[in-house]
Amino acid sequence: MDLYEFQGKELFRRFGIPVSDGQLATSPAEARSAALELGGPVVVKAQVLAGGRGKAGGIKLAETPAEAEAVAHQILGMDIRGHTVHKVWIERASDIAREYYLSITLDRSAKQPLFMLTTEGGVDIEEVAARSPDALVRLHVDPLVGYRSWQGRRLVHDAGISDVGEQRQITAIVGKLYEAFVGCEAMLCEINPLIVTTEGEVRALDSKFTVDDNALFRRPEIAELRDLAASDPLEALAREKGVTYVKLDGEVGVLGNGAGLTMSTVDVVTFVGGRPANFCDLGGGGDAQGVVDALEVITRDPQVRAVFFNIFGGITRCDEVARGILQALEQMRLDLPIVVRLDGTHAEEGRGLLEQADASNLFTEATMLDGARRAVELAEAA
Repeated sequence: MDLYEFQGKELFRRFGIPVSDGQLATSPAEARSAALELGGPVVVKAQVLAGGRGKAGGIKLAETPAEAEAVAHQILGMDIRGHTVHKVWIERASDIAREYYLSITLDRSAKQPLFMLTTEGGVDIEEVAARSPDALVRLHVDPLVGYRSWQGRRLVHDAGISDVGEQRQITAIVGKLYEAFVGCEAMLCEINPLIVTTEGEVRALDSKFTVDDNALFRRPEIAELRDLAASDPLEALAREKGVTYVKLDGEVGVLGNGAGLTMSTVDVVTFVGGRPANFCDLGGGGDAQGVVDALEVITRDPQVRAVFFNIFGGITRCDEVARGILQALEQMRLDLPIVVRLDGTHAEEGRGLLEQADASNLFTEATMLDGARRAVELAEAA
């Protein structure tokens, strides 16, 4: 779950990471009021769950409350990478002497948290890594041992930060960032830029905070921060129904049981020249109602022209899946062509149920490859 900048900064503040003062506004009038209360020049920052706000014109300086109101009027309603701006963060402007980059993320290959620090902050980290990889210092933390203060000092030293005052402040922030990362069960905590003001104060000027969805049941206070209105409506519907679903850009709806089989199905559809419309995992023990729920989510996507069920009956019984498909056809009156490949436990019974139904838009295939080919052909013909 991604958090807005203002939400991430609030979490930073709770863990003792210094941030600039600011207020949230949802209208130009609120922006003016916030700027008046903060005093002095402010920065009006679009709040969207996407990067590239500055390049898109979503971050602007305002010298006066009236200018803050005018700038907020320009930014609110703006489209930034497919996200509409509904709120802005009004933050007291900072006099910046230097910009650094600091983050901690989960390195899946090493199975350890990974710190990254560079003195070349304020730009995309991918750009820094490509242009001057030696400038980006990396340091892993063994989760069984935990963070130690010497690691923060090592990180700062290797990054080439020589000012003693900055060293102390950044080392402290590194430790607190680790606490935030672990304490919120995050996947990413990023500060870009981590600024040094002209007075020598180090602060987080931005926040990118991603929390592990699987941990939200243990973190209800963070789960409450989710903005459902900003979610993809299909993914929100899937979450509501307990369906594992990821929206893609194609025309062939994909449904499998088990993440591995479903990913393979997506690949096979691509291999035979089609474009998957989604990744939808029925799970290892799907029942008839689960099939109905999954189909309801998949068929809400207007791009879908055919659906490919790829089911291997291990825990899942193929006859149960077949009943779910027939139940869905009765409840939803689906006109889309549906291709079904059943194999494994009670596969013959399942295929028999589908054949007896004699539905004109229902097609069965013996193999995954044949099923993918048929689904792609039907999608192209639709």
